[in-house]
Amino acid sequence: MNALMNKLALQQKGFLGMENANSEIGISVSYWSDLEAIKLWKENLDHQKAQVEGQKKWYLEYKVRIAKVERDYDFLKK
Repeated sequence: MNALMNKLALQQKGFLGMENANSEIGISVSYWSDLEAIKLWKENLDHQKAQVEGQKKWYLEYKVRIAKVERDYDFLKK
């Protein structure tokens, strides 16, 4: 489902990217150009169906956090 949502998000206006981590908890972070793009993603019918399926099959709970990224940088020691 995660791969399908990534593919679907790529087609959505304002989508900037997505990061996923799977361990004891699954974490997906999606990046959007603005609040309107986030609203459109939330209203996407396929995304809504995936959320319902996730609530039935995989999740006992989840949290949505909408935040503005002010700065993003990396360090990689070689």
